[in-house]
Amino acid sequence: MAMGHAAAAEERKPNILLLYADDWRHDTLGCAGNPVLKTPRLDALASEGLRFTHACVTTSICGVSRASLLTGQWMSRHGNRSFEMFKTPWSETFPALLRQDGYWTGHVGKWHCGKFPVDGFDFGRAYSGKHWLKGDDGKPVHVTAKNEQDALEFLRERPKDKPFCLTVAFFATHAEDENPLQYLPQPESTGLYADTRIPVPATATAEAFGKLPAFLQNPKNEGRARWGWRFDTPEKYQAMMKNYYRMATEVDTTCGRVMDELKAQGLYEDTLVVFTGDNGYFHGEHGLADKWYPYEESIRVPLIVKDARIPAERRGKTDDRLVLNVDLAETLLTAAGAKVPETMQGKDISPLYAGGGEWREGFYYEHPTITSKERIPSSQAWVTKEAKFILWPEYGVEEFFDLRKDPGEVENRIGDEEWKDEIGKMRGLVEEWGGRVR
Repeated sequence: MAMGHAAAAEERKPNILLLYADDWRHDTLGCAGNPVLKTPRLDALASEGLRFTHACVTTSICGVSRASLLTGQWMSRHGNRSFEMFKTPWSETFPALLRQDGYWTGHVGKWHCGKFPVDGFDFGRAYSGKHWLKGDDGKPVHVTAKNEQDALEFLRERPKDKPFCLTVAFFATHAEDENPLQYLPQPESTGLYADTRIPVPATATAEAFGKLPAFLQNPKNEGRARWGWRFDTPEKYQAMMKNYYRMATEVDTTCGRVMDELKAQGLYEDTLVVFTGDNGYFHGEHGLADKWYPYEESIRVPLIVKDARIPAERRGKTDDRLVLNVDLAETLLTAAGAKVPETMQGKDISPLYAGGGEWREGFYYEHPTITSKERIPSSQAWVTKEAKFILWPEYGVEEFFDLRKDPGEVENRIGDEEWKDEIGKMRGLVEEWGGRVR
């Protein structure tokens, strides 16, 4: 009898909760050392799981990164170069494969990959673009509050005899681009950070901006244009960042309430919980705002994983290996015991839980032109924890940064003789991987 119970427990598939933030870079967490931001619920999650300090995206823009999450593929393979539906068959995405394997699947919140495939989920609700929406009762509802309402409805009304996979895709902390206020938190958050001065990054200077490639200094460049929307005066910087942080704390609170519901239902221990984001975000570094470019602030995202398979001695620890957004689809499928299609290009990260083993030393980054090369130019890069080579193909410009001595990526060393061999090697890897990921 006891052996039968043990076998049943071993065969039980984990529930999966993916908490997916928007425009939220790796250090926008209290547990990651942010000196201002309060994220107590995500900090607690990190204390129960493993936090990856060098999680990165292969393309730093909403739609493409979301497609990479779903398909486990680089942009060059899934084919979404902006905000359209990807070309990879829906049947080869992790939600479809989990559903085929008996999971009850849900997606609530931002989609940004063309028309939302509502029939692809058992419970699907997509919305984003505004911080305040019209609720079912006709009254205004904050987008993060709606994320919470929909997630709780999914958890409470799901069939109890099936494992589930729910993605809560927050629109926060994305700006409401058309609104001069940019970030519109909920009224109850107004007191948060009111008496706090937000530290200005060391590289948010005219000097650092002047060291960017000339085309990124062009007023037509979107990163610089949005800097003007948000950060071009000290007063505006403080106001914008406080509201941005208020929205981040609201996301943290909602994450906590969703996890509390799991606990109330006795499901928390059996649920694999992941918190991550679709791309990083400039907080004024280099005189820029938003994302897109291959600099650290843009490509690095938070990643916290709570998985019952993490050894007790590793829980609450950090891991500094390079894990990617394309790794998550295979990781979730493998945890569920589902088949991983050969078309996926990531790697299951669970072997890293124990702390040892071989892993990638670098990765290929790619980003398409958006609208025009003057607005958002294409870029390619080879990224390691120690160094980075960047190619801006439309301009024939290269950059190389020694991240050990220059983590802020201010001094371009592309012409330094001491780095000649390393630069040549990384240039070759960009060319090789540009073809390999297709």
